[in-house]
Amino acid sequence: MNDALAHAELIAVLTAVTNDEPRVMTVSKGEALPSGPFELEHRSLQAGLREWVNEQTGHPLGYLEQLYTFADRDRSPMDKARRTISISYLGLVREQAAPGAGAPGWHGWYEYFPWEDHREGRPEALAGITQALNEWAASDPMRRDHRQKRVDLSLGLNGAAWNEELALQRYELMYEAGLVAEAGGDAGLPSGRSMFADHRRILATAITRLRAKIKYRPVVFELMSESFTLSHLQHTVEALAGLALHKPNFRRLIDQQELIEETGAMSSETGGRPAKLYRYRRAILEEHALSSPRLPLSRN
Repeated sequence: MNDALAHAELIAVLTAVTNDEPRVMTVSKGEALPSGPFELEHRSLQAGLREWVNEQTGHPLGYLEQLYTFADRDRSPMDKARRTISISYLGLVREQAAPGAGAPGWHGWYEYFPWEDHREGRPEALAGITQALNEWAASDPMRRDHRQKRVDLSLGLNGAAWNEELALQRYELMYEAGLVAEAGGDAGLPSGRSMFADHRRILATAITRLRAKIKYRPVVFELMSESFTLSHLQHTVEALAGLALHKPNFRRLIDQQELIEETGAMSSETGGRPAKLYRYRRAILEEHALSSPRLPLSRN
C-alpha cells in the first residue's frame, strides 16, 4: 500500500444502553467515532483498535466484532489526495465515564437518527423527511417510479411496512437526495446531528447490523448487568430495535429459548412492585449458537 495514495484506519462503534436509551461513544465532542491509523507496531487489527480506543476514550472494551471495511473514493472531503480505507468494529459495552484525551462522550443514537425511534409511534421527524424524499423522487421523471419505490420501502409508506433493519438504507437514501448535512443538506430539515466524514454512515451500518443480529444471536446480554429484570431486558431490546414490543410474546419466547434463569433475588423497579432478577445462562451459548435463538421483535 502506497502511503501517498491510501492509508488504513481503525474505527470503533462502541454501543451501550443506559436508562433505556441506546448510546454510542464519540470523540471530538460528539462529532466523530474513536479512530486511528493501523500501524506496523500493532500486533493485529483488534490490538490496534483497542490501543486507539484506550488512548482516545480510556473506556474498557469487551465484546468486539468486525463490522465493515469502507474504501469508497472521496469518503472524506477534507482529504481527496489519497484514499482512506476504514476497518470498522462494533463493540458492545456497559457505559462508563471516559477520561481519555479525545474529548470523549456518550451520545444517543437518536440524536443522529431521530427518525429511527418508533417506540412511541411514528416520529415527527419523518414528516418533513417524507415530504422532501417524495419531492426528490418526483424531480426526475425518468427515474421517478424507481425512486418512489425506494422511498416507500425505506420509510414504510403506501402499503410497505416499517423495517427497522433498513437504517443504513434510509440514511444513504437521504444522503443521495442531499437531505443530510454531510451531503450539503438543508439545516432546517430534522435530519439529525451530523458527524465527521462518513462516520454517521458507519454508525448507521452498526445500527443495522445490531438490529438484525439481536434476532438470531443473544448478543443483547453483552449489554446487560450480571442480573436484570425481564422489564429491563425488554426495554433494552426495544431501545436497540427502536420498536415497542408485545410484552406477553416477548416473555413467552424468552421462556421458550431458555436463555435466562432466576437468581433467586428480587428487585424493586422504580420503587414499585418487587420483580424477579434473572441472569444469562452462558453455559448454553454454544447450544443456542447452533439453533439460532431469536428474540421477539413483534410490535404492540
